[in-house]
Amino acid sequence: MDEKLITIAEFPSYIEAEMAKQLLADHGIEAVATGENASNMVSLPAVESPELQVPESQAQQAREILESRKEQE
Repeated sequence: MDEKLITIAEFPSYIEAEMAKQLLADHGIEAVATGENASNMVSLPAVESPELQVPESQAQQAREILESRKEQE
């Protein structure tokens, strides 16, 4: 990914971030989950929540996919 990455969502756990990442991959959007190591080792409010980042040009589409999934649940 050569394009600038932007954060499109935060998650309470790394597992949820990975599930969202896979959903986006199923739609052809490559995403990166950040903060995985810290959130897996320590579960403290001071530790950042895992974030999902995508290329800037695909951010809107990725948000729409995640929002659509949320509405279905």
